[in-house]
Amino acid sequence: MDWLVHEDAWLAPYAMHSRASRGRQHAEPDHPFRSVFQRDRERIVHCTAFRRMLGKTQVLVGQINDHHRTRLTHTLEVAQISRTIARRLRLNEDLVEAIALSHDIGHPPFGHEGERALNACLRDHGGFDHNTYGLRRVDLLEDRYPEFPGLNLSWELREAFVQHSRRHDLPAFAEFFAVGAPLLEAQVVDAADSLAYDTHDTEDALGIGLITLDELEDVPMWRQQADRVRAMHGSLDGELFLRSVIRELIAWQVSDLIEETCRRLTADRVDSVAAVRGHPEPIVEFGPELRSLKGELEVLLRERVYRHSRVLRMAAKGRRIVTGLFEDLVANPELLPVGHLRRWERAPSRLFRGKRGARLPKVREPEVERVVGDYIAGMTDRFARQEYLRLFHPDGD
Repeated sequence: MDWLVHEDAWLAPYAMHSRASRGRQHAEPDHPFRSVFQRDRERIVHCTAFRRMLGKTQVLVGQINDHHRTRLTHTLEVAQISRTIARRLRLNEDLVEAIALSHDIGHPPFGHEGERALNACLRDHGGFDHNTYGLRRVDLLEDRYPEFPGLNLSWELREAFVQHSRRHDLPAFAEFFAVGAPLLEAQVVDAADSLAYDTHDTEDALGIGLITLDELEDVPMWRQQADRVRAMHGSLDGELFLRSVIRELIAWQVSDLIEETCRRLTADRVDSVAAVRGHPEPIVEFGPELRSLKGELEVLLRERVYRHSRVLRMAAKGRRIVTGLFEDLVANPELLPVGHLRRWERAPSRLFRGKRGARLPKVREPEVERVVGDYIAGMTDRFARQEYLRLFHPDGD
């Protein structure tokens, strides 16, 4: 069966159909058996920035142990949860998965502290936001195709980067905000992201001793599911008990999210993408009780995990590395790798040709601060540390 015909038969009326996509920046012929969003998903998986997420901090840097989450493992978990929700709501699973797999692709090394450091470094040059950098990464900086710069992703996937960012002031983004609210597919990924990092940050923090099970017993959201596990299985040992509670927490949140979203779709008579675009508030959402319980868990994570001295020390190291690299490379741009150096020097851009040999406009080359920021944002934690040692340590390479 033709895939677009399958979508017409299966997808809900409020889902985004592949045939309704606004297309790509640079025209390409349709693929004989893959939809536009299926191709988006595969382009993300095969790009350099996706692989680098394996070496980027989620909350805890990779030196602690080999078991806690990185950006990549978190991303894969978000994609799995998102697809489950999308299937139940009859949304476009391919678009959902493409958004989920790319949603953290713009994060710099050293987690949120690395982003704050880069934003401070670039405060006089437009600042730094991982969503806007992610869009620039897939639009310009990935170099995989001879016909066009970047990955040439669909308008809808590019929109998801913009709608998730805080930069509503950029003229280049006006077309994306003009359409109204985000698609349900993008809303699902946002909710799944929140679900995943609350639950898995709790598991990782327990795994390295930042918090204890006794402390979590004072958190109603945890205690409810811990009591449920005890009622079903009796006494379990530490690791098995922990994983059982985490599994129940995820299942509970997914079920609640689907139930509340279905209620809103019905109550507000959302029966088209246009109705989604015009809705004044998010449609994909947890119920009021669970939102309150999640808020209490997030308070614990902020106070006992994200502000833990071990995490703060690691964050301070990351901040020093990012800031030191930025300042030294801006002062000495000749130390940049050749490809980045050429961007700053405004060397002749590669000439891209369209479908019939038509020349595509060259990309305006940025100032040195933005080139350095792009270079650092693309680094893994390990590579950033290595570059720092090479530049500042007497024994560096």
